Amino acid sequence: MKSVYIETTIPSFAASKPSRDMIIAGRQAATILFWESERHKYDLYVSQYVIDECSFGDTDAAKRRLDFIKNIPVIPKSEQISALASEYQRLLYVPDRSKIDCFHLAVCVTAAMDYLLSWNCTHLGIHTFVKLQKYNEKKGLFTPFLLTPEALMEIDETEERT
Repeated sequence: MKSVYIETTIPSFAASKPSRDMIIAGRQAATILFWESERHKYDLYVSQYVIDECSFGDTDAAKRRLDFIKNIPVIPKSEQISALASEYQRLLYVPDRSKIDCFHLAVCVTAAMDYLLSWNCTHLGIHTFVKLQKYNEKKGLFTPFLLTPEALMEIDETEERT
């Protein structure tokens, strides 16, 4: 089975109250659909960084997010991840307020995750993937695909037809 790293936006969208914003509601629906019907096709992982992020904020919301990921194996923090995250922050020009995204990338690279699942397309989208892939190729590092739940379900659907 392919490995999928669940970034913090996934439990955040799935465990939040239904939104009246159509785009957010669509992302919530796609996340829940993936969770209910597709996740069994993959080996899922989170990191301690995801757990830390899910713990922030409103106590009830944090509990819902943590409950959502409670039975998923956890990749621990490491010096290797921290060092690589620092490299990625410089490479990708990620501001300090968003540097946790570089840690998510570093976890996926060091753990050789097939996919990083996220709704954060600002720092974990296609532009990041292109830069990351070039950099990692030069350094001999693995590069995961950066996808939304919707995109992963489309890939899965396409593979089933072939």
